[in-house]
Amino acid sequence: MNSPLSTIIVDDEPLARKGLAVRLQAHSDIDIHAQCSNGREAIETLTAGKVELMFLDIQMPGLDGFGVIEQIIAQGLPMPMVVFVTAFDQYAIKAFEVHAIDYLLKPVDESRLSQALDKIRQHKQVQQDSDHKSKLVRLVSDVTGNDCEKILEQLANNDADKLSENLSQYTDVLAIKDGGEVTRVMVKDILWIDAAGDYMCVYTGEGTHILRKTMKQLEEILDPKVFIRSHRSSMVNKHYIEKFCSQLNGEYFLVMKNGKELKVSRSYKEKVKQAINC
Repeated sequence: MNSPLSTIIVDDEPLARKGLAVRLQAHSDIDIHAQCSNGREAIETLTAGKVELMFLDIQMPGLDGFGVIEQIIAQGLPMPMVVFVTAFDQYAIKAFEVHAIDYLLKPVDESRLSQALDKIRQHKQVQQDSDHKSKLVRLVSDVTGNDCEKILEQLANNDADKLSENLSQYTDVLAIKDGGEVTRVMVKDILWIDAAGDYMCVYTGEGTHILRKTMKQLEEILDPKVFIRSHRSSMVNKHYIEKFCSQLNGEYFLVMKNGKELKVSRSYKEKVKQAINC
């Protein structure tokens, strides 16, 4: 390479950023341009100047790793080479092996990092930028459920406005791990969600899934125009609400289209009524 690769590290964990930066400093062809603590900072850095390589954490609050890729595409920014950094296990990471230049599992191993850098150098030599972008588009499509062909068509037509409309900051898919399996649950199929201790019970027409997330985390990734908080420990998909009811004792509840009755707490009553136009 003629000059070092302008590189950014994107991770919400300070120790993870520092550890990776220390390892990368040993490689003269890598120039750490910036360290970003969240997805928004990454987009700002990418907007401000040329970035050729990005080590991108997947699980971050707010705008996660996939959201960063979506925003790069939607805003028409130059796509850097991307290496995903993740705490996912080997089973869940298979998709990234197919679509990304490479991935690193936390904690980052020195020999594994060297392998990833070798791939980056090879990729840089052959300049497979368009192929890389296509693979990232397909990865985003696989994970979020967005239409891959539509994304590629809009990229070809430089139609950034329509692309921005389609690439929402809210997810279309929940990846729910159960033992050695990962189930992709389409968000549009979720009826309601209840908190159960440290877990969430996600109800669909086909059954119940157990998800290890907090209500706050779910509120960050689910569209609030669709998912309404009906109680401190529950939220409902308004598209599956049949009616809003009150009882003589002053309590309120929702009747879902499948006949299930869900309690509405007094503190959320007005917001629920407003959301469903009662």
